[in-house]
Amino acid sequence: MKYLHAMIRVRDLEATSRFLAEGLGLKETRRMENEAGKFTLVYFGAPENPEAEVELTCNWGSEEDYGSARNFGHLAFEVDDIYAICAHLQSQSVTINRPPRDGYMAFVRTPDLISIELLQKGKPLPPREPWASMPNTGVW
Repeated sequence: MKYLHAMIRVRDLEATSRFLAEGLGLKETRRMENEAGKFTLVYFGAPENPEAEVELTCNWGSEEDYGSARNFGHLAFEVDDIYAICAHLQSQSVTINRPPRDGYMAFVRTPDLISIELLQKGKPLPPREPWASMPNTGVW
């Protein structure tokens, strides 16, 4: 058995694509538009692990409420510098829902409210401000 991808439904394909590419540094690996089915699929992979993908599915004209269901859980990514990625995401107006107070773990959400867990590669970094005293915001 081989893991292929996790699929998330999105309303704003461009905003979520920007979040994954410019925010998290993932690379678009392929894209497919299906006129008959009225949907677009866009796949993203991490530079160091492109075969394990995240699939964005955008159903054209759908009014379905995807809500913020927590039954999906989250996507998790290992990062080289948790403080740097959180600062980068903040510079793009992304809310850091669970700051990396411990130098190891943080949570953010995509424009379509999918939770993303960020985990520090290797050992936790020493606690650092402003992260060490930053409170949680919202849910993740």
